Amino acid sequence: MDRSRTAPPGPLAGVRVLDLTAMVMGPYCTQIMADMGADVIKVEPPAGDTTRHISIGPEPGMSGVFVNVNRGKRSAVLDLRTAAGADALRALLRRSDVLIHSMRARAVAALGFAYRDVAAVNPAIVYTNCYGYGRRGPAAGRAAYDDTIQAECGLPHVQERLTGEAGYVGTIMADKVAGLTALYATLMALFHRERTGEGQEVEVAMFETMASFMLVEHAGGALFDPPLAPAGYPRALAPNRRPYRTRDGHVSALVYNDKQWAAFVGAVRPPWAGEHLATLEQRARQIDAVYALLGTTFLERTTAEWLELLGALDIPAAPVRTLDELFDDPHLAATGFFETVDTPNGPVRFPGPPAWFSRTPGRVAGPAPRLGAHTAEVLDELGTPAEKGPRPWTSP
Repeated sequence: MDRSRTAPPGPLAGVRVLDLTAMVMGPYCTQIMADMGADVIKVEPPAGDTTRHISIGPEPGMSGVFVNVNRGKRSAVLDLRTAAGADALRALLRRSDVLIHSMRARAVAALGFAYRDVAAVNPAIVYTNCYGYGRRGPAAGRAAYDDTIQAECGLPHVQERLTGEAGYVGTIMADKVAGLTALYATLMALFHRERTGEGQEVEVAMFETMASFMLVEHAGGALFDPPLAPAGYPRALAPNRRPYRTRDGHVSALVYNDKQWAAFVGAVRPPWAGEHLATLEQRARQIDAVYALLGTTFLERTTAEWLELLGALDIPAAPVRTLDELFDDPHLAATGFFETVDTPNGPVRFPGPPAWFSRTPGRVAGPAPRLGAHTAEVLDELGTPAEKGPRPWTSP
């Protein structure tokens, strides 16, 4: 299904974004903005975004990760270390609503594009910084990647408590959560500007974002003064919290609230059930033991049998799928989640926007750009020859 070519403009139609980000955090944020109708101009140095080369792709510089998080953007190569490149960016700033970058504070200031410099050119702009660590703390300016931020925010520690060995989770969670945070923070600032006309500076730091994310449930009793318990959400930290092994595979199920528990016990009649486990409060106090008991029971039937029974009882349950199986999932197919876009390298099946709008639906904005594919086009839009100046790019 190719909805992307016929869908009406998304809710960000008319918004122009200058994207000076690289890797995943910033590009994921601006990819969503492009899917929602924004004109996103990806300003790249002559060497391009490093992410162009970090996974397999149909041609050099077009890796799968890059293609996915930079779809629908226009690539303009500007060497901001040159006067011509800096002047071209300033001309673009005058016509833009958002500038978002992922350079460290010292580096962006050295180029002459700190917030005060940009606001002098366009006071109404929303200027979003994407950093590893916030500027007000002693870690400001430190280099950061997803792995190091996972470590800082406690994820490997949580994994150690579960498995006995520290480890990262199997996705670049810090990059993506911080990218979503940068998205909502930027849109909040745009909403404020729509009401007041005021631009402003926004800062989103990966460490602070992930600390907030992890402490949603794990703060627990440590929130209080004095602390009532060490930080940590017992259910999430229970070693036996895992997909249940069945007679022929695995199934994920959560027999959680009292209604679900009573239905399960009534239908299955496990010998270990009793009044000591009748309420959620009782089960929560011994949650790991509860998971272990359930694990013995799930061994008694096949995955299909459990899915049929749990579905009839309205208890959340799902098969354990592979990543490849997502591309053939019948629910995702029925909702039109994947969108096929024609690209110079052939059709690409993108995962589409997960949010739905009745009047301004988003869509996959188009293919990812080759390096510098739109440099001339973007500069020609500046209008006057004086604004254009010398061509400040290096041809890829």
